[in-house]
Amino acid sequence: MAKKVVATLKTGQGKEYSKVVTMVKSPKTGAYSFKEVIVHNDHVKDAINAAKGQ
Repeated sequence: MAKKVVATLKTGQGKEYSKVVTMVKSPKTGAYSFKEVIVHNDHVKDAINAAKGQ
């Protein structure tokens, strides 16, 4: 079963948005975690570049 956020993105104006999932490595422990962000389709590359800069 899909999460509510994903289900709402498939109808109406939600098609203009995408869910961006990036993997972030913790400098302290070295473990990886995932960061999820919902952004407008025009800003997907900006969200990915912002995640790389952290």
